[in-house]
Amino acid sequence: MKRLFVLAAFVFIAAIAANAQNKANFAGSWSLDKSKSQGLDQRMADADVTWAITQDDAKISIESKVTGGQAPAAGGGGGRGPSGPRTYTLDGKEVTTEGGGQMGGTNTTKATWAADGKTLELMSVRAGSFNGNDFKATTTDKMSLSGDGKTLTVVRHSESPRGTTDSTMVFNKQ
Repeated sequence: MKRLFVLAAFVFIAAIAANAQNKANFAGSWSLDKSKSQGLDQRMADADVTWAITQDDAKISIESKVTGGQAPAAGGGGGRGPSGPRTYTLDGKEVTTEGGGQMGGTNTTKATWAADGKTLELMSVRAGSFNGNDFKATTTDKMSLSGDGKTLTVVRHSESPRGTTDSTMVFNKQ
């Protein structure tokens, strides 16, 4: 009986280790391919967009750089400008931070892996007040890699006081 328990424990630990190793790694420099993307807002459609992604076992961080195009609308969800990268912990827990700047408020993030470890869902909820009006903006990105790891597809759903938008962004590895 003791051998059976030890064997079962070993198989369980091996399965967890194998699953951790099979998770997609999105790290790298990525350039938006507007010809393959759909539903881009005007700002992104008229600009050059690159993402620099760093990832380890504990977190993923996305630094978005947008050059050209229109300036972002205040209070809009989905990305950050000069304030810094979007960072998510990969342990499945929600993390809430206090927002800075003129809007203050909070930002709550959560990253969830699909069962196969190939798709990562990043959820962000920004809540605060702008010019005396409360707002809440929610963005969910579902990220996946092509088989060869050279194409990153991000299916984005955003809800804010400005409405609901859906888009698919396709990035090529640089």
